[in-house]
Amino acid sequence: MFPGADEYGVDIAVDDRAVEDLLQVSPNDVDAPPRLTYARNVFVPLTTACRYTCTYCTYFDPPGQASLLSLEEVREICRRGADAGCTEALFTFGDDPDDRYTEIHTQLEAWGHDSIHTYLREACEVALEEGLLPHANPGDQTREQMETVADVNASMGVMLETTAEVGAHAGPRRKVPGQRLRTLKNAGELDVAFTTGILVGIGESWRDRAESLLAIRTLHERYDHIQEVIVQPVVDNERWSDGSPDLATMRQVTAMARAALPEEISVQVPPNLAPAKDLIDCGVDDLGGVSPVTDDHINPDYTWPALRELEEIADHAGVPLGERLPVYERFLPADLRTDGFDGRVADGADGADGGRKWLSPTIRDALAADNVAGRRYRAVLRDETAAAAD
Repeated sequence: MFPGADEYGVDIAVDDRAVEDLLQVSPNDVDAPPRLTYARNVFVPLTTACRYTCTYCTYFDPPGQASLLSLEEVREICRRGADAGCTEALFTFGDDPDDRYTEIHTQLEAWGHDSIHTYLREACEVALEEGLLPHANPGDQTREQMETVADVNASMGVMLETTAEVGAHAGPRRKVPGQRLRTLKNAGELDVAFTTGILVGIGESWRDRAESLLAIRTLHERYDHIQEVIVQPVVDNERWSDGSPDLATMRQVTAMARAALPEEISVQVPPNLAPAKDLIDCGVDDLGGVSPVTDDHINPDYTWPALRELEEIADHAGVPLGERLPVYERFLPADLRTDGFDGRVADGADGADGGRKWLSPTIRDALAADNVAGRRYRAVLRDETAAAAD
């Protein structure tokens, strides 16, 4: 069992033989992808407050300095994104920021909210009004907190990072692997299409990496809800000077991810942080969300690549590049999937309830709407299918 697993009710275990087998995987054991995808998004850093003080993270500001976006600011960011042809609003903030930051809690209360999660819901509704599909990444969430916002999100996510206890999760409020895993389990129980990933180079061992990937696989086998797993290297910044993993490490751990995970889960590397050109042949098939209008607020020293740079990565790999939505097509019901879709449909997507298992009526209506945003979403689906057929 993983640290904190019992406390948070996560009943998963990883087979030692599976770990040993995965540790033997090399880039020669996996295939390059038939295509690459990416999402066009805007980054909405709802607040820069976080209860944790991880030593590699520049996202959080100290108490007294953290900011909280107003709904007017959220609307302006989303409007600029929609005007630039984006389909995704990526909402980020630190774990339970109103738990540690008095001023954030006070501001939320003044705006009529008793928690950041009810405020997130209102922000997601603004994104939908402006023609973007919300993808919220608010850190650890209880089932109740996730349920508060799930129906106004096309998909959600949280980085598992590692199932190990590492020194980089320093301070009196440490990240607990069991709590992270519980968030992934909550998503599965609530039928939320989910993104997660591992962070490479924060003090974890090779065995920890294998166990983390297998833990993700175990939860996916139970709920069929993981849509992509990010393999992200830690990078030097003003709070982290212990270096990044070298190319050989990234190639092997990326290949391990591809070997550990079923085909329907995409393996993603962030092209502003990882040497993507040198990792595609290790099984990477997605380049994540890339914004034409906003910075990567979690890694501000590392700018997003332009679309032409993504095209160069795909050309170097000899595969087509296609844009995708923040929710993968396999989670859509039959009437919203394209005729050319040939992947594995998520369990229950074609159920008797009209495919509502993964999509709430709110998100389904947004995808099917006869308006500018709805037509943009469906055009992305058609283009992705066409790229896959090339």
